[in-house]
Amino acid sequence: MAGRINDDDVKAVRDAVPIDAVVSEYLQLRNAGGGNLKGLCPFHDEKSPSFQVSPSKGLFHCFGCQEGGDTIAFVMKIDHLSFSETVERLAAKAGITLRYEEGGYNPGHQRGERTRLVDAHKIAAQYYAEQLGSAEAEIGRKFLAERGFDQAAAEHFGVGYSPAGWDHLTRFLRGKGFTDRELILSGLSQDGRRGPIDRFRGRLMWPIKDVGGDVVGFGARRLREDDNGPKYLNTPETPIYKKSQVLYGIDLAKKDIAKVSRAVVVEGYTDVMACHLAGVPTAIATCGTAFGGDHIKILRRLLMDNGSARVIFTFDGDAAGQKAALRAFEDDQKFAAETYIAIAPDGMDPCELRLAKGDEAVADLVEPRVPLFEFALRQIVRRYDLEIPSGRAAALDEAAPIVARIKNVASQHEVAVQLAGMLGILDTQFVVRRVAQIARWQRGGGGKEPDRRGDRRRPYDPAGIQAPTAPAGPALNLRSPAHRTERELLKLALQRPELVSPAFDAYGVDEFTAPPYAAVRQCVMDAGGATDAPADYLDAVREAAPDDTVRALVTELAVEVIFAKIVDEAYAGDQLVTVRLRAVDRRIRDVQGTLARLGPHGDPAQLAAVQNELWVLTQYGQSLRNHGAAAL
Repeated sequence: MAGRINDDDVKAVRDAVPIDAVVSEYLQLRNAGGGNLKGLCPFHDEKSPSFQVSPSKGLFHCFGCQEGGDTIAFVMKIDHLSFSETVERLAAKAGITLRYEEGGYNPGHQRGERTRLVDAHKIAAQYYAEQLGSAEAEIGRKFLAERGFDQAAAEHFGVGYSPAGWDHLTRFLRGKGFTDRELILSGLSQDGRRGPIDRFRGRLMWPIKDVGGDVVGFGARRLREDDNGPKYLNTPETPIYKKSQVLYGIDLAKKDIAKVSRAVVVEGYTDVMACHLAGVPTAIATCGTAFGGDHIKILRRLLMDNGSARVIFTFDGDAAGQKAALRAFEDDQKFAAETYIAIAPDGMDPCELRLAKGDEAVADLVEPRVPLFEFALRQIVRRYDLEIPSGRAAALDEAAPIVARIKNVASQHEVAVQLAGMLGILDTQFVVRRVAQIARWQRGGGGKEPDRRGDRRRPYDPAGIQAPTAPAGPALNLRSPAHRTERELLKLALQRPELVSPAFDAYGVDEFTAPPYAAVRQCVMDAGGATDAPADYLDAVREAAPDDTVRALVTELAVEVIFAKIVDEAYAGDQLVTVRLRAVDRRIRDVQGTLARLGPHGDPAQLAAVQNELWVLTQYGQSLRNHGAAAL
């Protein structure tokens, strides 16, 4: 065991390293008055800052979770270090040589585990950086040059090269006093048949640092065709490297993130480099994993989540990038900051964009364009056919629960209204009520799904009519007022076809909103229509039925009494007009919904076509109202 660190040296370390300078490496601090500073506590989640630092006293205290202490206590807590490891790290930062009460100066093998692993990574990073200048690394330098990165850029980001041999780094670190156990534990080496071998071989290397600036892992890019490994190979999980808790470039970006309350999340190491070189120093990236809750905690401490804080995601425009954006949206509500997504029109990532169009294009790309919630909802909505009621209803069923997760009621209401516009649902209050209903259900812990004002197995259309999902439909005894006219028209078509012909045969199946009635209309069509019906007309319609249930309904409608006292052409004409007029009104609502989705800045040709259709439908509807059956 290492001896106890000399008390005077501990005091010297505590005095030499200002607590506000250390804490500022992990979170943003602002003036709290009385010479104190405040920020969001890194030890528990909170929305308003209750964590205070007193530079004059060298102490911190959180009034929320009651954590407190001096500089050493802070680093021990946040980096999970022992007392001696913390003092050693701070001493190295301050340039203080420590003395130990037993055994004199601290030899390398006596240091704490974390310190040893960090030291191994620091030496490895220097080794890899030096190797980038070797003849073997020409392929790596070419890779960087082709992406617009010169030697100065490589040095700034610490990019290096791992030799292609089996154990170059392993032997080098052994020579520095590291044991095989430490090399395996660090993830820099792995077990081979004859002992430890290098984990990274023949690859371009990016050092991954934690918020404090320590190298804790590496990202390695494949360069050669004969390398059968993955395109990117990262350090495995180790005592100092947890991929869900590190962000590449955070050590370089943290001060700018805190200064401007903005962070740009990109997908790869070269994207971070491209952004920083293009004048976007707030860019960071995850390391081989999805952006998640632990990453958010890191950013929140730096952003302080004030009203002006922004997080911009620049995922690729391909399917994988869109999926990543949707995953990010799942955690969106853990931010108080506004979140956006920026995707280049041609789907290029920041590195490609910088090469093709220069630094200004990258800087312009990350200016907030589309709120993340809007992008996520549009990705959901686009999978459905919004021209039909069932498509709109299904899209609403999937999107509404996502909007319901927005905690701020005012924001939730605003987004619900926007969702209605995306779907083309003119009754925005229906969507708002649906979202609020789901939100209440979610707050109550779930359980039985909230009622959708209809059969839970079928989508609900806010126009007031349940959308058909299949010709068979629900129970075939529907007699609601909304469907009564359709039923009367079908009875006329079966019992008195001469009164509704030939107009009836021009009616589409979709003009009958109840699925059972749509199925009967299809039977009449399949039997040859109602015009000039032959003697065996009813038999033919029954034979055309797809199953016994529909066949039974045909029989029922064929024998059921027609409601009118006088069954004549005038009565038949009224039924024909009412059914057609309802269909026209439904189509007008659909077209108005399409116009709402397109918005004023939609494709001019498409807008013109939709507006023309709306005009024609409106004129036709007015003609039906004014002239009745004569307008059919």
